[in-house]
Amino acid sequence: MILHNYFRSSTSTRLRVALNLKGLPYDYAAYPLREKAHKSHDFLRKNPAGLVPVLELDDGTMLLQSLAIIEYLDEVHPEPALLPADPLAKAKARAYAYMIACEVHPLNNLRVLQHIAAGYGADADAQKAWFTHWVAETFQAMETMLAAAPETGTFCIGDTPTLADICLYAQVWNNKRFGIPLDNWPTIARIFAACDVLHAFRNAAPPNQPDAE
Repeated sequence: MILHNYFRSSTSTRLRVALNLKGLPYDYAAYPLREKAHKSHDFLRKNPAGLVPVLELDDGTMLLQSLAIIEYLDEVHPEPALLPADPLAKAKARAYAYMIACEVHPLNNLRVLQHIAAGYGADADAQKAWFTHWVAETFQAMETMLAAAPETGTFCIGDTPTLADICLYAQVWNNKRFGIPLDNWPTIARIFAACDVLHAFRNAAPPNQPDAE
């Protein structure tokens, strides 16, 4: 398989973690987003939306959208499972994942930050304030939920990492770029630390990628 991605992309980080947890080998293809490599003719043939990551399967099939790809991998390579077997626990894991993937990330990704800079004159400080606001909106709610939930263990759901932890881990690395501390969210900080000591997570972290700047 070929992973078409970018070291700093949190959606790419998610997929790198999932592949590592599954023990699946892949070739790493880097697309520097700030140089608009993802808008090249070659890449747009892989994904007309011009977004990373794309997972290219052995037969040339292109899979898009990190969460859809992760669930595909979980079905085709079921061990270790990235979603709990219990339907209620599975729904809760997905809820945490979607809070990040559907509430934080769409508002804070690179193309949004570039748009508010170009269209509304948002300088670096304004972009950081925007980014921080939307992180805090969701992270405070997640902290409250995780701190109170009886199923919270070493990770978001019990003592095995799931899709929820994958999304959380990737988002915290995004937060680090903007200097957002975890002091106000101790449960999230603890879960991130538990993930970060696992090779599958740490080896997927942005600073450890071949295209890291």
